[in-house]
Amino acid sequence: MDLKEKIRINSLYDIYGELLTEKQQEYFEYYYMSDYSLSEISDILSVSRNAVHMQLKNVVSHLEHYESILHIQTKKELTKSLIERIQKKELTPEQIQTELEKM
Repeated sequence: MDLKEKIRINSLYDIYGELLTEKQQEYFEYYYMSDYSLSEISDILSVSRNAVHMQLKNVVSHLEHYESILHIQTKKELTKSLIERIQKKELTPEQIQTELEKM
């Protein structure tokens, strides 16, 4: 997984993390925030390395699912882009209105 994807996954966690179970949050935080290896997490939680791998895939799948339904991250990125374009005076008031209506 490249850095850009890791940042995106962390951003999804910031938005949707509270929707995960405590155990899912624990796996995620060990791996993505504390940078523990699968083996280290398996030792800490007394589970197999494969169980850790499957849980992490499940957590990411849940985060992606929430985003596919709610689109909060997508809307956040669109809003940020719109603000930057407004600050640079790239848009007319009519264009701003059109962009806002799309959101």
